[in-house]
Amino acid sequence: MAQAYSAGLMVTENIVLKKERVLPLKGQVLVKKGDFVQAETVVAETLLPGKVVPFNLANKLGVAPAQLPNFIKVKPGDKITTNTVLAETKGLFGLGIMKNEVRSPINGEVESISTITGQILLREPKIPVQVKAFIDGMVTEIIPEEGVIIQNKSAYAQGIFGVGGETVGELMVIAESPESEITPAQITDACKDKIIVTGQFVSYDVIDAAKKHGVKAIITGGIDDQDLKKLLGYDLGVAITGHENIGITIVCTEGFGKIAMAKKTFGLLKKFNGHKTSIHGRTQIRAGVIRPEIIIPLQFSEEELVPQEPKPPVLEIGTIIRIIRQPNFGKIAKVVALPEELTKVESETLVRVLEAEFEDGTRMIIPRANVEVIEA
Repeated sequence: MAQAYSAGLMVTENIVLKKERVLPLKGQVLVKKGDFVQAETVVAETLLPGKVVPFNLANKLGVAPAQLPNFIKVKPGDKITTNTVLAETKGLFGLGIMKNEVRSPINGEVESISTITGQILLREPKIPVQVKAFIDGMVTEIIPEEGVIIQNKSAYAQGIFGVGGETVGELMVIAESPESEITPAQITDACKDKIIVTGQFVSYDVIDAAKKHGVKAIITGGIDDQDLKKLLGYDLGVAITGHENIGITIVCTEGFGKIAMAKKTFGLLKKFNGHKTSIHGRTQIRAGVIRPEIIIPLQFSEEELVPQEPKPPVLEIGTIIRIIRQPNFGKIAKVVALPEELTKVESETLVRVLEAEFEDGTRMIIPRANVEVIEA
């Protein structure tokens, strides 16, 4: 049987996932191998150095830099607050009259003192950084001083595009069908802290209502690029996303515009309605492709945590595909033939093609480069 390989999105009810959760610099791992953790569990933490603040102490005190050691009250490494006296003069005739006293402008610690420049370098308090598990699962490996590897079994779906960071909440399917489009009135207080599914499209007004009602994330078929620009406040350009501070995470399963959510994806979300779900909008479309992920943890035993070797998506007779070029962008079809011979297309180029059958029974010849596999 003819086969070919193509890019694809994974949508499956059962997969063994493996997630690396690491700190940006060395710190402390808070869990041990074999621990079962919740998505909200802090698995590692560290402290980032605070900002350095230069402060011309000699100038503030009104003395020459070389005289500073006679008046300084602190030393490198000392903890300080805005009430800490850094240096003071003894006043007129040493009697305390017209004494000059300089206090710290910040909370933090003393980094260094220079008697050449008269400057004292102060460092703001260290910034705590915590890494959470993100998924319910088991710690299967410890990376000393850096983080952990967590595994679990999950129902799983990838999106085409997303914005916003990692979040966890209960899945709530509002749309009645993959073709549905919900209104702002359907977003109520019952949606607070939920991850909602909105069908084929999400408008700016629905996003705005979701943010006001405390929705954590939205899963939708498509979004308007102008609504996205309005939401972000800028034109996204090259899609490297996932760090936007917009108060909500959005994952598009199909693309831009009004595109019905794939039935397989919608069916998966409908089946797990009400389940705890982890989601992120991180997207990178160039080298080292990263897709947004929807992860619904399942119950599992340790023996089941044997991840299968990833296989490239295969195009063969019966494969379900999504069209990723106009005029049928976003449509779902099934491969019914894979001709071996090259075929001339509109651009006069000779390419490999496939024959696809759409849900209404119509068939079409499509270049293989214009489709992606929807993986089982």
